[in-house]
Amino acid sequence: MIIKTENLVKEYEAGSQTVKALSGIDLSVEKGEFISIMGPSGSGKTTLMNIIGCLDTPTRGTYHLNGKSVSDLSEDELANIRNKEIGFVFQSFHLLARNSALDNVMLPLRYAGSNKSEALIRSNEALDQVGLSDRSTHTPAELSGGQQQRVAIARALVNKPSILFADEPTGNLDSKTGEDVMNIFKELNSNGQTIILITHEDSIAKQSNRIITIMDGLIKSDIKD
Repeated sequence: MIIKTENLVKEYEAGSQTVKALSGIDLSVEKGEFISIMGPSGSGKTTLMNIIGCLDTPTRGTYHLNGKSVSDLSEDELANIRNKEIGFVFQSFHLLARNSALDNVMLPLRYAGSNKSEALIRSNEALDQVGLSDRSTHTPAELSGGQQQRVAIARALVNKPSILFADEPTGNLDSKTGEDVMNIFKELNSNGQTIILITHEDSIAKQSNRIITIMDGLIKSDIKD
């Protein structure tokens, strides 16, 4: 079991009111699963991703990642886990405009303190995984939207994360390019990568092996192939 949550609750103070974004989530994820999380705006799906992605902590409940409790860790401890265990791919790519594709991919390794020669080898390997070895010296402005997203995927993979999170990864892409990106995710999953994808598109969700629907801070349905 790579992820295990029990009675996960997240509350926010909004003036004099308390807003409950998550109302008690019990979730188990096994290594190698490819999961889509769906739900309307305000359903709690992004809050859930932020917590299991160690970007936020729950108000109540427990969360174990690879058997280790992470519910009450400090910001520094969570940052360390994010760097070593988790990779993120976002809708808007978040690439540094003046840096080459290779430099963008190397960033997590630099934060982790890897030596330069090791970082170069691993970054080139990650770019090769997504089919961009011939674009390593190009800046984002010299790449198409699909190529930029592939750079972002390579950056997320370079630290060999336990889990790859993808938040609306095809949202800024045309349908053909989005299909190409989804094929990369499916290939990564076939090689054992655990992937959790946030999407509002049925056609995207159906390409995963398990679809979880969130509604009003609770899991409404959990369907496996």
